[in-house]
Amino acid sequence: MCLRISSKPVIRTRILPNASQRSVTVSTETDVNKFLNSIELEAIGQPLHKVGRVLESAIVDGRANASIELAIPFASGLEALRAQIGAELLAHSAAATVDIEITTKIRSHAVQGNLKPVAGIKNIIAIASGKGGVGKSTVAANIALALAAEGAAVGVLDADIYGPSQPHMLGISGEQPVSEDGKSMLPLVGHGLQVMSIGFLVDPDQPMVWRGPMVTSALNQLMHQTRWSDLDYLIVDMPPGTGDIQLTLSQKVPVSGAVIVTTPQNIATLDARKGLAMFRKVSIPVLGVIENMSMHICSSCGHEDSIFGAGGADRIVADFDIPLLGQLPLQTCIREHSDSGVPTVVADPDSAAARAYRQAAINIAVAQAAQRSDYSSKFGNIVVEGAG
Repeated sequence: MCLRISSKPVIRTRILPNASQRSVTVSTETDVNKFLNSIELEAIGQPLHKVGRVLESAIVDGRANASIELAIPFASGLEALRAQIGAELLAHSAAATVDIEITTKIRSHAVQGNLKPVAGIKNIIAIASGKGGVGKSTVAANIALALAAEGAAVGVLDADIYGPSQPHMLGISGEQPVSEDGKSMLPLVGHGLQVMSIGFLVDPDQPMVWRGPMVTSALNQLMHQTRWSDLDYLIVDMPPGTGDIQLTLSQKVPVSGAVIVTTPQNIATLDARKGLAMFRKVSIPVLGVIENMSMHICSSCGHEDSIFGAGGADRIVADFDIPLLGQLPLQTCIREHSDSGVPTVVADPDSAAARAYRQAAINIAVAQAAQRSDYSSKFGNIVVEGAG
């Protein structure tokens, strides 16, 4: 779909040097490409070249055309992007009309070590914390749903073998996966997400009295024996902690990025720092930190209170030089939605909490897009033979 703009609007943001004096006019294809790539996208907070690329551009007979490929899911903001880019181009070119076409293509990104990407999955993002009780699973479910709402194909792997909660949170507890060939399982579907969890395979009241090797084996089976179907993102709800199990999982699962969830309090951030260091030790890029339960908002009067303190995530961000991806509220309704099997992003999509989840999800996608792309699928196996 294209957006045509026939009049020159007033532009608030000037992109090129001396633009305020109207001394810069783009005319050639090269000029247009450079200009488009330099535009700071207001709805995303990044220049275009950080989150996409210009496929084609031209100015012919007073008409500017541009085809742009976005590397992040952003269905809710495409019209705003078209309008801004079209207005900026009109203001700095001799064109009378503009046609802007924006498509989306999520790319695969490199994983750690010598691991190979999993078939059917472009990017695996681990949602982790150094300790339990920080709301990591709730964050993982809502982030996955937010990415899906923006147009991505998303799955969730519940890697918390000892305490699987995603089946209940996503409203599909009690169901069991189907195997068509006796070797692999089809993921279950909850609110449009492809989901796999040990919770689908065992009795909910059965304790998982397993040692580390059994847990690792179970996770490998859930990951590799599930027939994931063309996912842009697989969100992995990691178990809490930084012990042997977590380290082994980080070395076995091909992860393209990790997100650390913490609360503002010192006890939580101390453990979150350990989790962050663990991912860096196994060469998994840390995309950033999410501060959950950042502020309590009273459901009766709207009063805000920093129950768990303040500034914890800010200190991690400063010390490790990583982005703060989002600050999420502590509200009764978030707990109620999770307990009901309909998370906040689905239950109340227009709420402030849902908007916070969606913004955090977009920030995660932006951070992932900035990582090194994976091109292994473009090349066949290379065999070097001796001269004999």
